[in-house]
Amino acid sequence: MKLYTFPMSNNAMKVVAVIKQLGLEADSELVDLSKGKQLEPGFVKLNPNHMIPTLEDGDFVLWESNAIMQYLCSKKPGNTLYPSDARAQCDLNRWMFWQSSHLGPAVGTIQYERMIKGMLGGGPADEAVVAAALERFNRFAKVLDGHLAGREWIVGDGLSLADFSVGSCFVYAGPAGLAMDALPSVERWYAKLCALPAWAAATTPGG
Repeated sequence: MKLYTFPMSNNAMKVVAVIKQLGLEADSELVDLSKGKQLEPGFVKLNPNHMIPTLEDGDFVLWESNAIMQYLCSKKPGNTLYPSDARAQCDLNRWMFWQSSHLGPAVGTIQYERMIKGMLGGGPADEAVVAAALERFNRFAKVLDGHLAGREWIVGDGLSLADFSVGSCFVYAGPAGLAMDALPSVERWYAKLCALPAWAAATTPGG
C-alpha cells in the first residue's frame, strides 16, 4: 500500500494513526501542498479532488480519509476499531459523518484563517469568517462534550475509528485558538487519545 500524504494535514494524520494502531505497513509519498503538487496531472488522475490523503493498494485507489480508515480495518481481521455489529457500526459511522460534515469544516476554516492563510501569503485572517466558524465549532463541540461526559471513548467501551476521526479536529487546537477549557470532557478524552503511541507518532512532526 502507498499513502499519499502531507505532514501538516489533520486528515492525513488520522489515517497514519490508524495504520500505526493496526500495525499495518504502508509506504508514504509526500504531496507537497505548499508547492501545488496536488495539482499535478499524475496525482489528479489518482484523486480528481486533488486532496490528500489518498491510498493506493495495487489497482485500488481510495480517497476520503474516513473511508480509507474503514478500508484499513478490513486489512486486519478481528480488530476492534471498526465493529462488525450493525448497530455499533452505524453508531460509529454517525460520528464519522458528523465529523466530516459539521465539526471538521468549522475547524478547517478556523485553521486556514488563523494558521495557513498567512503561510501562503494570503494576508491576515478574515475575522468575520473566523467568528462564523467559531460559532459553528462551539455549537458542535458542545454536542461532543455532552456526549463524552462520563464516557472514556466516543462509541462503545473502547477505542474506535470514531475517536481517530473526531480527534483529528483537535490536533491544532492551541495554534487555532480553540477554547478547550470550555470543553472539559473533550479535553479529558483528547488527552487520553494523545497518550496512545500511534496517535502521538502520527501527530508529532517526524513521528
